[in-house]
Amino acid sequence: MSLTIISILCILLLLAYVFEISSALTKIPSVILLLLLGYGIRYISNLFNVQIPDLNPVLPVLGTIGLILIVLEGSLDLELNRSKLRIINKSIINSLLPMIALAFLLAFLFQYFYPINFQTALINAIPFCVISSAVAIPSVKNLSLFNKEFVIYESSFSDIFGVIFFNYISLNAVYNLESIGSFGIQFLIIIFISFIAVLALSFLLSRITHHITFTPIILMVILIYAISKMYHLPALIFILIFGVILGNLDELKRFNWIKVFRPEKLDIEVKKFTEINGEATFIIRALFFILFGYLMDITEILNSESIPWAVVIISSLLIIRWIALRISGLPASPLLFVAPRGLITILLYISISPEFSFSIVNKSLIIQTILLSVIIMMFGLMIFKEEKEEPAIADA
Repeated sequence: MSLTIISILCILLLLAYVFEISSALTKIPSVILLLLLGYGIRYISNLFNVQIPDLNPVLPVLGTIGLILIVLEGSLDLELNRSKLRIINKSIINSLLPMIALAFLLAFLFQYFYPINFQTALINAIPFCVISSAVAIPSVKNLSLFNKEFVIYESSFSDIFGVIFFNYISLNAVYNLESIGSFGIQFLIIIFISFIAVLALSFLLSRITHHITFTPIILMVILIYAISKMYHLPALIFILIFGVILGNLDELKRFNWIKVFRPEKLDIEVKKFTEINGEATFIIRALFFILFGYLMDITEILNSESIPWAVVIISSLLIIRWIALRISGLPASPLLFVAPRGLITILLYISISPEFSFSIVNKSLIIQTILLSVIIMMFGLMIFKEEKEEPAIADA
């Protein structure tokens, strides 16, 4: 039996790898194929009456680990220097302001049609407002350097801002200077922890001579994230700072204190670490979407009650995103279409406490919103013709 399970897992991951490679040619996002694969497994298991244990508790565990590795992968790719300041500023603005605008718009709509308080409405709106880096980043490999870099920055910041925004609204019933000050203190604490942890982990990475080098580093990163979450700290900030500093060691070599970390050796180890993290991210992401596809039901996808809301959500995000891109002087195509919902939307939805839940925000609406946003991205990338020259970035 164990050999059968191992064989099935190997076949599934090999298929996921094929989907990852083929997506560059077919322009079909691998997440759609992974969801279909998962649903196909469910259909076959039901057809042959194969008994599979309840896998629902596994989904948030895979999702959390996947989120950590995906943000770490994205932050390792973020290049910080003066030439990147403009694109970084624009990606921060375009990831944060449209998110807040869409969240408040949806919250007002939820509260208008349903008898709920504004906090509940806003908590349920936020999961739909976050761009999924897990879906967006692998989908833009064939775009120009500018568009690809912008999507990496924007989607990574969107994940981080989305989780921070969600935590703040969930933990504070009243939004005033006191709650903002308390959250600011938490923010400063995690930044302090991040710098200490980054220095310690970087020192270990440059000094470990054992043949097993990267596993303890990744485990410590996940452990620090988990402990920070237990104390309601914005833990993704740590992941972002850790990845950005490691990925930009070249910018720090002019400082004398960096010599303590043996930058030449550390630079080599970081490249290896980035490769291994990328491999681990692929496995976790693939398993997460296959499992989510397995746990889907066809009645949830075709739920007629939630479809109008899914259309309203997608239409609203496209309108707000178009306005934000135009104001920022960024090209509408193909960036308008690259705003998929995915892993982070599912994770935030799962994280909603029962006292904040209400009927219309359910699994059906989550699935429909994700599928619609990914399909729009797929067709947008299919019809978009890459320009020969990089688009100029107008000053904001």
